[in-house]
Amino acid sequence: MFSTGQVVFAILFILVFVFVVIRMYRKDRSWSKKQYSGVLWVLLFFVGFIVLLVLLKYSLKS
Repeated sequence: MFSTGQVVFAILFILVFVFVVIRMYRKDRSWSKKQYSGVLWVLLFFVGFIVLLVLLKYSLKS
């Protein structure tokens, strides 16, 4: 289905891509911690809001 050159290229591409993604993540880790410090509260509020909507839906349905 694939030639040997295509398989070698795909393997090398995946390895280099993963290496670059890991390196960029490590480089930006400290910046991301400062920028997204309050994101957990937003997530908790959003999940709580969805749960509240579902509870209201089922409580008003009966």
